[in-house]
Amino acid sequence: MLRLALTHSSYNSEKSHLHNYERLEFLGDSILGFTAAEYFYHKLSDRPEGELTKIRANAVCEKSLAAFAADMGIGEFLFMSKGEDLQGGRNRPSILADVVEAIIAAVYLDGGMEPAKKFALIPIKSAATDVAAVTDYKTLLQEIIQKNPDEQLRYVLAAESGPDHMKSFTVEVYLNSNLVGTGEGHSKKKAEQAAAREALRLMGIEQ
Repeated sequence: MLRLALTHSSYNSEKSHLHNYERLEFLGDSILGFTAAEYFYHKLSDRPEGELTKIRANAVCEKSLAAFAADMGIGEFLFMSKGEDLQGGRNRPSILADVVEAIIAAVYLDGGMEPAKKFALIPIKSAATDVAAVTDYKTLLQEIIQKNPDEQLRYVLAAESGPDHMKSFTVEVYLNSNLVGTGEGHSKKKAEQAAAREALRLMGIEQ
């Protein structure tokens, strides 16, 4: 199954679609997407749906998967025609990304969902290192401020309203005694992230 996952359509151009990785890619794409969604749902429990969607998309995009495949040297093991090889097929991002998805499917078909998810999490976590850090506004703000030990950040719950099932929180973030950001959200964590984001925006760091 692994050999099939590494076989480009050009290698068996005279044969059917059953002899290259394209069908495996189709299956692997779904497994990868589900695994990323589940991972970020639990890892980033304070993020709204729209933000999670963007983070997942960035983590499983062609660029991220191709970078992972290149780091692993997967291109060296591909089966493809000489013509495709001479045209740079082994290093083409679209092909490398497709092969990663095909390998995920091959692992699933050979060993089941858990081994497939375990393998899929490797490129997901690799890409998420940068993606999640950029959108963890509290951590980013803290890292900037702590460079000066005399500066202190403080988050204050300024307001709370609404029924229990739909509460709205307003949080203010202070740098020493100066108000530098205000944020709202349906949880204190979300409001704190929003306040930190506004502070970063005022500092010219977050758009």
